[in-house]
Amino acid sequence: MNPRGRGPSDEGGARTEIRSLAGPLEGQADLDRLVERCAGARFVCVGEASHGTHEYYRWRALLSRRLVEEHGFAWIGVEGDWPDCWRLDRWVRGRADQDLDARSVLDGFERWPTWMWANEEVAEFLDWLREENARRPSREQVGFYGLDVYSLWDSLREIVSWLERSAPEALPVALRAWQCFVPFHEDPHEYARSMRIVPESCEADVVALLAEVRRRALDGTEGDPGALDDALNATLNAMVAVDAERYYRTMVRGDRPSWNVRDEHMAEIADMLSRHHGPGSKGLVWEHNSHVGDARATDMLDAGLVSVGQLLRERHARQEVVLVGLASWAGTVVASEAWGAAEEVLAVPEARPGTHEDLLHRSLGAPALLVFGPDRSGPWLSARLGHRAVGVVYHPRREAGNYVPTRMGERYDALLWFEVTVALRPLHHEGPPRGPELETAPTGY
Repeated sequence: MNPRGRGPSDEGGARTEIRSLAGPLEGQADLDRLVERCAGARFVCVGEASHGTHEYYRWRALLSRRLVEEHGFAWIGVEGDWPDCWRLDRWVRGRADQDLDARSVLDGFERWPTWMWANEEVAEFLDWLREENARRPSREQVGFYGLDVYSLWDSLREIVSWLERSAPEALPVALRAWQCFVPFHEDPHEYARSMRIVPESCEADVVALLAEVRRRALDGTEGDPGALDDALNATLNAMVAVDAERYYRTMVRGDRPSWNVRDEHMAEIADMLSRHHGPGSKGLVWEHNSHVGDARATDMLDAGLVSVGQLLRERHARQEVVLVGLASWAGTVVASEAWGAAEEVLAVPEARPGTHEDLLHRSLGAPALLVFGPDRSGPWLSARLGHRAVGVVYHPRREAGNYVPTRMGERYDALLWFEVTVALRPLHHEGPPRGPELETAPTGY
């Protein structure tokens, strides 16, 4: 069978199974089954089939609000840079930039693609989260953090600033790491390309910096919540520096080896945040389906790729991790036709015949919530069909390449289904293009 989709061998049985799993998805009350399924989990990972769709962001926020309000979820980790999201965290907890509104704080996102987080949908959620936190004592406030690995230079700046305040005698270690990267003009791709010519990396310098930051972070923080937060920020920035250096160094070998560096980093940060918030704390992870879903249920397994959802399932008991996918049949999306170029509202064509999206459309014809039970052996949940993934770089004309062979029952624990979706609402437009697309550019998921 064509792995990108020719339909399941028992299509009638598959459509019956889909309808038996599906419930309506019209209002917040329709999330009850999923909220109940997630209530006892430590990690709930909620995906999106694109980084530019209004319904994905809206319904992910609605689910997150209910888990925070009703079941004590204590933190949210997103597919964003740690320094940018740390500023958002300070704002939603009332600890910085209180003269600004959510949109002004989000305007600080400058790394392309800014629309991923600087959009109206996220601003509305952050407004709610700030109000929610204002009603809570400090120790019960909900954190908002970035899990990603791209912020090499910003993270180094944050570390230098922290050491200047808390341990100036350790500054030489940070400055050695900084000086190692100076020749590359804050261009990670230039650093990656240099490895092809002179394979002398900055790895030793950033690893030494992480060791020094970890040692210093243990001093003078006991019983001081502010110092503990500062130490967490410094430690996480040092981890970003180490893994970002490794990520860009491995990019010269292509997307595949660097993908695993990135997802392993994001899973490790999620575990660290869980420990930081205390025993039994519960958190949400917001990322693309490609990271949230279990890679072992796709052709990523054959390529040796892992995912955040897979790693969390491997590290924790199965009932402690819930993976939620999102998908749709057609609509519009904010994306770009080239890496680093301006955003556009692009048409998402009707799903290709024989794919999961096509089968869901013909079985349901309306938005739905599907929560999977323990038995995933049915003709739909076990079928290996194409499942659409739209990146920040998207070419509707090449739609055939946007489908990932997937067994739904193994990849997720639930699916939010939409028929026709619309593009999200960016807060501002991207700046001028930064040059041609680089061969070492990330995948866009």
